[in-house]
Amino acid sequence: MYGFFTRLEMMIVMLVIALLLLVTLPNIQQKEKIIRAKGCEALLDIVDSQILLYEIDHLETPSDISDLIAEGYLDKGQNRCPDGSEVFIDDGQASH
Repeated sequence: MYGFFTRLEMMIVMLVIALLLLVTLPNIQQKEKIIRAKGCEALLDIVDSQILLYEIDHLETPSDISDLIAEGYLDKGQNRCPDGSEVFIDDGQASH
């Protein structure tokens, strides 16, 4: 009889854990999308500031994001947002 209650208790604990996971997983996935979008906005702000620094140093607007990477204003990999979209320069402003 003692073994039965232990198994029953274990099943109840597992049920509670499963319910908690079912409730929290959709919320976590939604927050991840928001975080990726905010990360992209932050990267665009950084690229805009580096475009301005490039303009100050070279007295011209960079034609492509690769110019910023080649001159050391950005690191490799900073030409893509966290969501995977590519960053490019359009009329002197960073966009994706």
